[in-house]
Amino acid sequence: MTKSNIQSKNAFDSGANRNFDLSIDKRYNLDKIFTIATWVATIFGLVVLAILLIDILVDGLGRLNWSFLTSFSSRRASSSGILAPLVGTIWLLVITALISFPLGVGAGIFLEEYAEDNWFTQLIEINIANLAAVPSIIYGLLGLQIFVRVMQPITQGRSVLAGALTLSLLILPIIIITTREALRAVPDSLRQAGFALGANRWQIIREQIFPIALPGILTGTILALSRAIGETAPLIVIGAVGFITFLPELSLKGLQSSFTALPIQIFDWVSRPQTDFHQNAAAGIIVLMIVLLLMNSTAIYLRNKFQQSR
Repeated sequence: MTKSNIQSKNAFDSGANRNFDLSIDKRYNLDKIFTIATWVATIFGLVVLAILLIDILVDGLGRLNWSFLTSFSSRRASSSGILAPLVGTIWLLVITALISFPLGVGAGIFLEEYAEDNWFTQLIEINIANLAAVPSIIYGLLGLQIFVRVMQPITQGRSVLAGALTLSLLILPIIIITTREALRAVPDSLRQAGFALGANRWQIIREQIFPIALPGILTGTILALSRAIGETAPLIVIGAVGFITFLPELSLKGLQSSFTALPIQIFDWVSRPQTDFHQNAAAGIIVLMIVLLLMNSTAIYLRNKFQQSR
C-alpha cells in the first residue's frame, strides 16, 4: 500500500469517527429511557385491566349463583338469568367450529402446499390478509344480505345457522393464516425426505407435516373462536334477539330457530337504566370471561399434549 493510500485511509477513518457518536454513556441512557417507557406502558395497561376486573367482580359476584345460570331472561332484574344466552353461545361456537375449521385448514393447506406462486395466488393471499383486519360489523352486513335474506329458505332468516355462518366468515381468514404459519414452521427437509422415499404430496402432508403442525393449527383455531364468542356487532346486525325464553332444540330444526348470545344479553342489560340490570351485566361478563379462559386453557392443553406426543 502506497503512502498516499495510507493517508487517504486515515483521513476517511477520522471523518467516519467524527460522524459516529462514541458516547457510550449517552447510548446507555437512551436505552434506560426506552426500557422505563416500556415498563410504564405495560404497568399502565395492567393497572387499567385490574381496575376493570375488580369493578366487574365487585358488581357481579353477588348476583352470580345457580339460579342466575339456570333462569331465562325476565323483565325483572332479580329473576333474570343467562340460560338461553349461554346455551346460544355454545350452539354458535360448536356450529362455527364445525364450519370454519375444515374450510380454513383445507384452504391453508392448499395455499401453502399445493398452490403455485403466481399472480392469482398472490392476489388471494393479499385479500385474505386484508379480510383478517376488516371490522366485524362488515361481516354482519354481509351475513344479513346473504345468510338472512338470500339463503332464507335454508337458514329461515335470523337463526342460529345464519349467526354461525356469519361468525365463520369472520374467523376464516385468521384460521387460514395460522394454518399456513404452522405448516411453514415445519422443516422443508421432512418434505424432501418423504419425496425421496417415494411418497406423494398428500401422503407426506397427512403422515408427516400435518401432525407436526396440528398444535399450532388448533391453538390458532381456538383463539379465533375466542374472538368470535365476544363479537356483538355482527350478531346485532343479523338480528339476534335480546329477550328469549326458550332454548334452541338440539336438532336441525333448532339451527333454524331464533337465538341470543352472551354478548347480546350483556349489551341489552347495560343499555337499561336500572342498576340491578347493570349488576346482571357484570355477572354475565364474569361468565363470558370464564368461558374464554376455559377455551384458552384448552388451547394450551392441546398444544402441550400434541407437542409431547411428537
